[in-house]
Amino acid sequence: MSLPGEASGSGACKIGIDAVRSNEHTDAMTRERLLETAIDRFGRLGFDGASTREISRASGTAMSSITYHFGGKKGLYLAAAEHIAAQVRSTLGPLRQRAEAVSKSATRDEAIELLLAMLDGFAQMMLRPESEAWSRFIVREQQQPTEAFERLYEGAMKAMIETFVLLLARARRDLPEMECRATAVMLFGQALVLRVGRASVCRALGCEALGKGEGALLRARLRSTSLCILTEEGDG
Repeated sequence: MSLPGEASGSGACKIGIDAVRSNEHTDAMTRERLLETAIDRFGRLGFDGASTREISRASGTAMSSITYHFGGKKGLYLAAAEHIAAQVRSTLGPLRQRAEAVSKSATRDEAIELLLAMLDGFAQMMLRPESEAWSRFIVREQQQPTEAFERLYEGAMKAMIETFVLLLARARRDLPEMECRATAVMLFGQALVLRVGRASVCRALGCEALGKGEGALLRARLRSTSLCILTEEGDG
């Protein structure tokens, strides 16, 4: 029997478990805030230009949290790249997995529809606000690759590209592998410009921002132009 004022064994255990869970939740939230802020600052200023002091201040966390969670600035930078890759996988992963499952057995028509769906999914991601910060970070790594680029490519880009190329080989059996890969790059480029060329796209369309109407129009034109390429001179 517990004395007055004492917690029972099971009660104390529950309190301890709740405290651990609360600490884990707080740690996870701190880590998430640091990553989101780091992606924004590294994307805008680059690795050298972004300071850990500013990242911790902007995220509302102590500077020691960066060391605790990531070991330092480089660890934070690499974790930011991994976080972006995870977000891309979460967004595009289900569709890519479905496409991969049938990539070696799909008919030509099935392959074409899956390719168009993958391009549309990518375009929708480029149109969403959350891809803005990711894209700034990724573009810097595209121009001057570091170890972070390997995390981005291996963590998200590679599987998407390889699945796309396999399906493209089903749709365009007349193309040698290198031409399939080059075609995949150019097709994805049509969607990529919706984010990395946003200012030029808006200027060309005569709008201040891409709303639902402009987004729908651009996606429709992406499907139409891609369909022309995917069906050109195929041997069926």
